[in-house]
Amino acid sequence: MFKIGVDIEDIKRFEKYVHDIGDEFLKLIFTQKELEYCFSYKNPARHLAARFCAKEALVKAVSDLNLKLDYCEIEILNKPNGAPFYVLDENKNLNTSLSLSHDKTKAMAVALVERRKRVF
Repeated sequence: MFKIGVDIEDIKRFEKYVHDIGDEFLKLIFTQKELEYCFSYKNPARHLAARFCAKEALVKAVSDLNLKLDYCEIEILNKPNGAPFYVLDENKNLNTSLSLSHDKTKAMAVALVERRKRVF
């Protein structure tokens, strides 16, 4: 069975963090790799917002699978072609797909999740 999660955020919400990569809030939500990626852009707020949306969308998607995920357990990286993907602990036993988007004022993410069957 597939589960879907969606989230949308105002980019403005993340603009207050763009001057301090070491901000405590950012460290609670994002991994070091994610922060380095976001702050490598001229406007890190867009990328921070999109990655936050991705984490929130995944948390929503798994909410009725009796699985709790903390934001710090979810990492969003990019493939060589730029496509984002989730990095999760293998023990979570999930297949995931991710789509991110942002414009000047909003960021959004859609997460698709399937629980893998355990093979013993």
